[in-house]
Amino acid sequence: MKITIIPATDLIEGHCVRLTQGDYARQTIYYRDPLEAALRFEGTGIRRLHLVDLDGAKASEPCNLRTLERIATRTSLEIQYGGGIKSREALHSVFDAGARRAICGSIAVSRPELFAAWLTEFGPERLILGADIRDGRVAVKGWLETSPTTADALIRQFLPHGLEQVICTDISRDGMLCGPSAELYADLQRQFPTVEITVSGGISSMDDIRRLDRQQLRSVIVGKALYEGRITLQELERCLQNE
Repeated sequence: MKITIIPATDLIEGHCVRLTQGDYARQTIYYRDPLEAALRFEGTGIRRLHLVDLDGAKASEPCNLRTLERIATRTSLEIQYGGGIKSREALHSVFDAGARRAICGSIAVSRPELFAAWLTEFGPERLILGADIRDGRVAVKGWLETSPTTADALIRQFLPHGLEQVICTDISRDGMLCGPSAELYADLQRQFPTVEITVSGGISSMDDIRRLDRQQLRSVIVGKALYEGRITLQELERCLQNE
């Protein structure tokens, strides 16, 4: 397979958790210390980690930078970090703590001129647009509010500024283990061939990932399926060895 598999670690109060459909009241703690999960993923040959600061998303500023720094210094994983990045200072703090890439969602909707400026200043290789979708519209502020903007309109807005990376999450499928909205992602990838569309939400098995790979999607985020054993670390390791 050519598709890049990126495990997800969501952080609340320094713990590794998963939410169901973005609902903070429906959370399960899988690791008290997220570094343990990161080391296990690294041991399979995984190269990238998706780290989401759920506290930061609610607080509108990064809250789990110490955890980010521990994982960045104790592993060789390329970390993409999102949650609460609403200012240039916050963006710098995330990079200083060891993130290779920063994910920006709400700020791209509320202050598009600022995100466009960051693309120019920091480079599109370091910034990822987060387009999280509920009922066809982009959700913001930790998925607690929904904007009138669609994913394709948001992506199109930043193409002139060099946008290269987008994570699109189907919130209705997130944590549900029901399979991804493959056609949604394939359609976005066809519309925007110069942009890497990362699939997020609903992955339940390696078969889901193989289907996405056949549809020429380039990367996929896997969360609950890994933590619930639907995809084992052994399967992950075998898949990576056969790349």
